[in-house]
Amino acid sequence: MSRVDATAEWITEMLPQLVEQHDVVGAQVAVLVDDQVVDAAAGVLNVATGVPVTTEALFQIGSITKVWTATLVQELVNEGLVDLDLPVRRYLTDFRLADRLAGDTVTTRQLLCHTGGFEGDLFTDTGNNDDAVEKYVSTLADARQLFPPGERFSYCNSGYVVLGRLVEVLRGRSFNSVLRDRLITPLGLSHVATSVSEAIVRLPAVGHLRSSPGGRNEPVKTWSLAASNAPAGALLTMSARDLLGFVKMHLAREDFDAMRRPQVAVPDLGLYNGHWGLGWALPDYGGPLVIGHTGRTAGQRAFLRVAPEAGVAVAMLSNGGDVFPVFEEMFGHLLRELAGVVQPALPVPPATPPRLDADRITGTYRSALADNMIDVDETGRVWLRIAMHTDQSTPADALEVVALNENAVIRVVPEEGAHQVIGLVDDAATGRVQFLHTSRLIPRLYQ
Repeated sequence: MSRVDATAEWITEMLPQLVEQHDVVGAQVAVLVDDQVVDAAAGVLNVATGVPVTTEALFQIGSITKVWTATLVQELVNEGLVDLDLPVRRYLTDFRLADRLAGDTVTTRQLLCHTGGFEGDLFTDTGNNDDAVEKYVSTLADARQLFPPGERFSYCNSGYVVLGRLVEVLRGRSFNSVLRDRLITPLGLSHVATSVSEAIVRLPAVGHLRSSPGGRNEPVKTWSLAASNAPAGALLTMSARDLLGFVKMHLAREDFDAMRRPQVAVPDLGLYNGHWGLGWALPDYGGPLVIGHTGRTAGQRAFLRVAPEAGVAVAMLSNGGDVFPVFEEMFGHLLRELAGVVQPALPVPPATPPRLDADRITGTYRSALADNMIDVDETGRVWLRIAMHTDQSTPADALEVVALNENAVIRVVPEEGAHQVIGLVDDAATGRVQFLHTSRLIPRLYQ
């Protein structure tokens, strides 16, 4: 039996088992091996309707969209229309940040590798028209600067909307039009939607969330994020097979190889570690190069890993439930068998965690979305409370965390089948934690 046939047989048998075992609502898996794509589907698109997932159904890919946005930028670089190391204001003269110097100096390269330094999780809704991205970028004149551009890594959705606007200005068309004209149509991808109106006439998956740990998977009330965040991952929806059609282009064309080169080190936060390139994450698998990305939208999760030297890629799209054990099992087996790379295990709380210094970590850390409050009780147990700015009437639940190592804590109770890791970044002057790191830096409030 060929590797292609054996892979198809394995994913067709295993995916339904894992979906049922881990209470996942629905999922697709596609695998690129020996220049062919095989795929499988299991579960349902919506628990309210019971419509089964097929391999032609559409799932949101979330932040994997950033690789598509980065690809459109790299095309501009390849054509000599953009210099990555010039300030982005060279091309977007109306671009402003609250910190004027940062707005004048931040470069396209820094935006691509998440070192721009300004507030990243700003999801301002500026409508559904073709000017949504343009209007969004104008709102960044008030965006808080967390550190000088280029100083360190902090995941930045806002920066990718700026990149989407760069594409719009230099191509003279809306972001979604450029996506379709330069990538979707030339690649022959027939199961892709760039808007709600396109997705709704196809077979779209609906995201699901649990109202409480261990509760039932319930359909989300809002299907997608605001259209203004399209270049960062709000709307792009497709089948896992078509996602690998995009990956095949990257493996076939040398003019995109620069996107895989390390640009900045990333702290070890479980799914996030190693380095970041230009759009691609470069997780450290302790062997041959692996590139990839993950995506999260309203109740949907997407996973992509590529082993370029072996010509192997794996994609999984899902819409609720404990998806991380399925990701770990599927990708661990497929990447080991097909590409000879060993996927690191997802972190778990240590059996005997070291004690944390209360003076070092106690405090409130504020992002654009929430206040993250850490305190240590009289027994030495550490609690995290997350109070969303949009829902101040609901008391924040207390989530226990323990030390994973001296530079990170880990949540005791898993979410979606994984234990979140939160990095601790100290202030050299005080010895106290200055930032929490959840892939984005969250600064301490000093009062």
